[in-house]
Amino acid sequence: MKFAWIDLRTVPEAHREAVVDAAVHARLAGVVSDDPALLDALPPTVTRVLVAPEAVDSPHLVAVTVDDRDRLDRLTASAAFVRVRDDRTLKLACAAAVRLEHTVVEFADPTKIPLEIVIAAADGAAGRLVTVVADLEEAAIVLDVLEHGSDGVLLAPRDAADVFALARLLEVTTPPLALTTLTVEGIEHNGLGDRVCVDTCSHFREDEGILVGSYASGFILCCSETHPLPYMPTRPFRVNAGALHSYVLGPDNRTNYLSELRSGSAVLAVDSEGRTRRLTVGRAKLESRPLLTITAHSPEGVVVSLTVQDDWHVRVLGPGGKVRNVTELCRGDELLGHLATEQRHVGIPIGEFCRET
Repeated sequence: MKFAWIDLRTVPEAHREAVVDAAVHARLAGVVSDDPALLDALPPTVTRVLVAPEAVDSPHLVAVTVDDRDRLDRLTASAAFVRVRDDRTLKLACAAAVRLEHTVVEFADPTKIPLEIVIAAADGAAGRLVTVVADLEEAAIVLDVLEHGSDGVLLAPRDAADVFALARLLEVTTPPLALTTLTVEGIEHNGLGDRVCVDTCSHFREDEGILVGSYASGFILCCSETHPLPYMPTRPFRVNAGALHSYVLGPDNRTNYLSELRSGSAVLAVDSEGRTRRLTVGRAKLESRPLLTITAHSPEGVVVSLTVQDDWHVRVLGPGGKVRNVTELCRGDELLGHLATEQRHVGIPIGEFCRET
């Protein structure tokens, strides 16, 4: 689990009490200070981190400022604070991250390459890496560097609002979805229409795709182009998703029409077990192609519809992640899908009456 510490050392005194109250209320993991008296007043549910020039006897977690290897080798504390400004101090940070329970690292340069090196060096180590960040935007980047990211971040907030925003940032995960098995009722060839390919900024895994449907009540899991195709290379970042009118499920239970997707939009990658992750759209390609409509139903009798390009290389996923070519689907075939209980208004779920046919 990612975590955050709040650095009180530069917080203006006028905001300090509100910042501490916000950190406790938001259940952030720790508070950092060079004043033991400030830490003494905090509840024991918060990790209290004392930054000190030397190891001292303290009830709090002591992070000693370390600037050379000899000092690190003699360190008796379980945490260190390392400022990385050159190759020597970068190697020092790597050594500390491998050895200690907690290593706080502050980087002099804005590039994230030194952080990548420390993360790679400490991979598999039991300790936890905490990276100093200047603001919330940098915190979001640091938590994702090398996909693994820093274990934690240390932020000196301007005020209590920054604390709550940081807590929300740590909560940004996409929950799993309940998938259902859909049974194909029929296939209808529709003639020419406009369909959308969604090209993302990430590679899909073999059993991942995106959920697309003509009705807000149900979606079919459309397969990414990670599997070999004749006559063309794989494009593991792409889903040939469906006709431009279709709903595509995104983060926070929001939908967009495929026609609305743009570079920078977000979609939800979903695997055959229902695990999800947020992906950024790099490009959406709308082109005229022959179309076909798949009609299926859930065990409860909910009708699900999806219109896609009428071509063998367009694929959807079945139970167990089985890849199915849409032109070979037959009545009775099983597909993976997701049922929604709400109707939609401008992509937002709403409990109102609506009939889609």
